[in-house]
Amino acid sequence: MPARYRQIAVIGYSEDGFLPEHGRAAYLVGRCVAQSGSVLITGGLGGVMEEACRGAYEAGGITVGIIPQDDAASANRYCQVVVPSGMGMTRDFLNALAADGLVIVGGGVGTLSEACAAYMHGKPTVAVLGTGGVADAYAGKHLDHRERGRIVGAPTPGEAVRALVDMIGQKGSEFRGGP
Repeated sequence: MPARYRQIAVIGYSEDGFLPEHGRAAYLVGRCVAQSGSVLITGGLGGVMEEACRGAYEAGGITVGIIPQDDAASANRYCQVVVPSGMGMTRDFLNALAADGLVIVGGGVGTLSEACAAYMHGKPTVAVLGTGGVADAYAGKHLDHRERGRIVGAPTPGEAVRALVDMIGQKGSEFRGGP
């Protein structure tokens, strides 16, 4: 069976609650995802999603946006592959399940929904420390008493991606290099 690309989701603040420092962190995460040879998965809209896509795109990576709308035109301009789910916010589960692991940059309740979906399905997750919201609130913690996986905290975007790539690799999957 041929190897497939590693897929990393970046989740976090949309336009609501989004600050310039979140944009800088998301952009660097996106660049690092591309440089790791992974495909970037996002919710395809603005805020952290757009900045992560821009970073990956400018680094020559592949960007995928799984959007809640049913019209591909709703995606941010850096999404090269758009999946218009037409599912509204229930698409958060698609984002989590499409990824081999997730990086959290800040985030509110939508981000928490994606993190919970990833947790329920055993997806490794790393939070960029100092970005506020869900990332800081849940770094170093399990999401419930079952302790299926701890959300790992990382001090920089680069360290977050490196840690996640290592965690995904430890699950035993074989991936081919990126573009």
